[in-house]
Amino acid sequence: MGNLLDRMEPLLAAMPAVKTPEGHVHFKNKLLWTLAILILYFALTNIPLFGLEPSNQDLFAAYRALLAGASGSIVQLGIGPIVTASIVLQLLKGADILHIDTSETRGQVMYMGLQKILILIMIVVEAAPNLVGGYMVPDPVIASTFFGGNLFAVSFIIFLQICIGGVLIFFMDEVVTKWGIGSGVGLFIIAGISQALVSGFINWAKVTDQYPTGFFPRLIAIGLDSGNYLTYFGKDLLAFVTTIIIFLIIVYVESTRIEIPLAHAQVRGARTRFPVKLIYASVLPMILVRVLQANIQMLGMFLSNIGITVLGKFNGSTPEDGIMYFLAPINGPTQWMWWMNDLGHAPWEVLLRLGVDITFMVVGGAIFALFWIKTAGLDSKDVARQIQLSGMSIPGYRRNPQVLEKYLDRYIPRVTVIGGVFIGILSVVANLFGVIGSVSGTGLLLTVSITYRLYEEIASQQIMEMYPFMRTFFGKE
Repeated sequence: MGNLLDRMEPLLAAMPAVKTPEGHVHFKNKLLWTLAILILYFALTNIPLFGLEPSNQDLFAAYRALLAGASGSIVQLGIGPIVTASIVLQLLKGADILHIDTSETRGQVMYMGLQKILILIMIVVEAAPNLVGGYMVPDPVIASTFFGGNLFAVSFIIFLQICIGGVLIFFMDEVVTKWGIGSGVGLFIIAGISQALVSGFINWAKVTDQYPTGFFPRLIAIGLDSGNYLTYFGKDLLAFVTTIIIFLIIVYVESTRIEIPLAHAQVRGARTRFPVKLIYASVLPMILVRVLQANIQMLGMFLSNIGITVLGKFNGSTPEDGIMYFLAPINGPTQWMWWMNDLGHAPWEVLLRLGVDITFMVVGGAIFALFWIKTAGLDSKDVARQIQLSGMSIPGYRRNPQVLEKYLDRYIPRVTVIGGVFIGILSVVANLFGVIGSVSGTGLLLTVSITYRLYEEIASQQIMEMYPFMRTFFGKE
């Protein structure tokens, strides 16, 4: 693998990239770049795919808010290819198949180049099943008007549009990472789920019954009609309570941390603390777990649509039987409360599916959390090196990277696993009881956590802008 990477190095280094800023980017400019990308993202979600028949199916309907894409738009795939490529790289690196030292500049260039190649591959891999599987049907009117009735030509144009949208999302993410605040992936998730939440609160449309679907319009309409709140509003009230509880828990947990004291070796009185948060790996591992599930379901749906039902049959994007039924995540009380709804499955099947979902989220959350901190340079070894380079040390301990690493090993791996398990359990609980709008419990959890961390980063950027010497101290210059 190492020899292959060495031979590929010129190609990896030549991959197109957003220019890295040569100096410090002022905080106001970072905000402007972030805002500009956010506006561009919302604009792209409202650009429909040319040539698409209106009555198409959404292959990722159950994961739409989480993937930060818009069905039938040029950004159909959302962040799916980026996250899938990250999963592949993390698995390769975690299994010691991929030997790249990301602490060095050469290793960083090779890793980013390899990630870009994988993203391009994943764009094609995730775009093709939409058309080959018959989920995105070309419009025969467009075909007859512009292409002499050639439906394949229209399908190919739709495919190209989806691929272009996937590439745009990738470069937009890179712009935010280098020139803006936070990451594009997190920003797009916040944007997509916030839209769904606002719609969930104020939507006046009637879909399932005679009352609006939005929380407040539904509440008012039932009251004016003297309707039965228990019958028509019980599920919505449960979702509202779950939404509030998830919000409060995440805000509290994000502020829970172990603080390791640090002192500067040469500057007397210069002391600080290194925070090890309970959710140390952030909630990004949950994105990895859910996207992995989405890709598994995509494979099952694709095979089912072309007549191969060995893994299970699908009704639209809903698995009806087979192994795909048990591997599908649960998104709401109507998918597991068999005593209230006829689910078409025996209670033991529902419980088995529930058990698989919990296991997948808890175990997957812990594993991907460990992989993530290793990939992102947040494990004990990398943190010890960063502390050493900053001139800091733990009071009472020798100023030595190995000593620091051994000390950090007491906390970082354990906290990472505990945080991953906790987030996995919380995500499952949120999904079981449902939340406001077309948002999964996982999506809400991600949004609150990412927003909280974005707020912390904005506050940190402001402080560094007010006190420029701190940028040098923290290696931001």
